[in-house]
Amino acid sequence: MLLTISTTYSPATDLGYLLHKHPARMQSFELTFGQAHVFYPEARPEKCTAALLLDVDPVGLVRRPHGQFAENFALAQYVSDRPYVASSFLSVAIARVFGSALSGKCKDRPQLVETAIPLKAQVSILPCRGGEKLLRRLFDPLGYTVTAGQHALDRQFPDWGQSRYFTVTLENTCRLSELLTHLYVLMPVLDDEKHYWVGEAEIEKLLKHGNEWLAEHPEQESIARRYLKHQRHLTREALAQLREEDVQETGEATQAQEEAAVEERIGLNEIRLATVTEALKQSGAKRVLDLGCGEGKLLRKLLAEKQFEEIVGMDVSHRALKIAQERLHYDRLPEKQKERIRLFQGSLGYRDKRLTGYDAAAVVEVIEHLDVSRLAAFERVLFEFASPRTVVLTTPNIEYNVKFENLQAGNFRHKDHRFEWTRDEFQSWASGVAKRFGYAVVFHPIGPEAEDVGFPTQMAVFTREDSAEEIT
Repeated sequence: MLLTISTTYSPATDLGYLLHKHPARMQSFELTFGQAHVFYPEARPEKCTAALLLDVDPVGLVRRPHGQFAENFALAQYVSDRPYVASSFLSVAIARVFGSALSGKCKDRPQLVETAIPLKAQVSILPCRGGEKLLRRLFDPLGYTVTAGQHALDRQFPDWGQSRYFTVTLENTCRLSELLTHLYVLMPVLDDEKHYWVGEAEIEKLLKHGNEWLAEHPEQESIARRYLKHQRHLTREALAQLREEDVQETGEATQAQEEAAVEERIGLNEIRLATVTEALKQSGAKRVLDLGCGEGKLLRKLLAEKQFEEIVGMDVSHRALKIAQERLHYDRLPEKQKERIRLFQGSLGYRDKRLTGYDAAAVVEVIEHLDVSRLAAFERVLFEFASPRTVVLTTPNIEYNVKFENLQAGNFRHKDHRFEWTRDEFQSWASGVAKRFGYAVVFHPIGPEAEDVGFPTQMAVFTREDSAEEIT
């Protein structure tokens, strides 16, 4: 199977920098299912074309475990189109061979990575279960000019009709990383098949590579369903996370402005982050989670503390994680510092094995963004399944809102807040959580005190009751 990518950007040979593959060399890469070869049929300043040729081993496919093929007949493993068509094999090859370009990384031409350039991609044989209409429904909303040539089942017997295979050309002015991302996700969607086991890890891949475009795509449901091999529970979870991320990202800019306007006078956010950091230090934790880490303000403070040997930031928004990575200057961190910190996408509404085994978790100004109906799921995810020894959790005190001059009476501090609690309401909820999941809880105020209404932020520090036995 063959994928070619061409550009007329000047100088066109800069495509080699973006792909991290020199135009004057042919390179080969060993894959578990065959070999991938990268070469340039043309490399001129006016036009440059890179080719990815994937040579899938058909004998190796036969030796694979049963159940890898969509066909369900006795000779399916021997009469197979897999070695010859663009499918999930080609997606894996793109990730393996063009991984840096797929992630939008290029040290030599960092500005070019973010530049929209004229690109033309051609896939020689692309299976499309759904025909040309589906092909266009997937790529037209992304701004591509689509040219599709359908192949006959057999040229010698035209009466047999048309096959599901197309030679497809896609033209667009966009970033190279966007093009590769669209191909990576949508080729298996068009094929409606994958050559490997699809589990929960595929949700993370889909959201990672679809974070900038999938939420607004009119075919998001069919994309998710086909990408996840029609597994209903995975599709539901992916769509829920996608829509949650979309809502959060839509309100992020407004929310940040509101927070600054409301709390700026007393510098509440800095006080809050310093207090949470100190509580985590006092817990003795070495491996900590920042759940709902946003753009990484707490992560920066934790990274400055040598006590914390492993720091993980999780957020539902890929965009926020990208900003956090930039603000942490992750690419320029010394190697030992890089080893201490890790970021990944996830939702607090779903059980996640990656959250287990940590000493402490910080949940700073997060729960008020959850629907009340989802609090029970959040409680189980954090306190039952992840079960860190210490949880430091903060939320606004709604009683204090009357002290903010620029906040209209009766309003929450942010438009995205689903609720804000009084001191009694928060302590009642936190005490109930502690009792149900075997924690002790202590409450601490944050910020300047005001008569009759208390402090602007309320903090609960949960300590698992068996943690002392674990330490001894």
